[in-house]
Amino acid sequence: MPFIKTDIADLLIFEPTVYKDERGYFFESYNEQTFHKEEITNRFVQDNQSFSRYGVIRGLHYQLDPHAQAKLIRVLQGRILDVAVDLRRNSPTYGQHVSVELSDDNRRQLLVPRGFAHGFSVLSETAAVSYKCDAFYHKASEGGIRYDDPQLNIDWQIPAGKAIVSSKDLELPLFADCRNNF
Repeated sequence: MPFIKTDIADLLIFEPTVYKDERGYFFESYNEQTFHKEEITNRFVQDNQSFSRYGVIRGLHYQLDPHAQAKLIRVLQGRILDVAVDLRRNSPTYGQHVSVELSDDNRRQLLVPRGFAHGFSVLSETAAVSYKCDAFYHKASEGGIRYDDPQLNIDWQIPAGKAIVSSKDLELPLFADCRNNF
């Protein structure tokens, strides 16, 4: 089975089957039938890609309902620590997070359902990240949480003096004060 359960329900790691030979490798990064067999029926409508250098921390970002997005994140080049925080108020894991290393070497992907904040840190010299979304970007529905929120206590695996965070992300509220309608 290509899906690995995490400590938070519905937050899954997708590990595709990789076919290697002397020419290189091949794998299906997404196959709707494979996902549907596991009752994952997201209809992806938008693909995004970013390129960052070592120490960059992006996030934690999400969109509020009714414009919330599920995301399928993968790394095209490099290595990241991908983080998802459960924002679903009725969830037994509300406020908890999962961190998973994604890389071009392990080819793992993280399926982040609606109702989660998402972010990542770049652990390699550079990283190209691609992700599918099942809803279109909607600026008025943007939400976010500061990456260094003491309540969440996320270890981004980047030394404090090496973290590169956008001014927009530095202005995000703490977890206790974030907008949340999940």
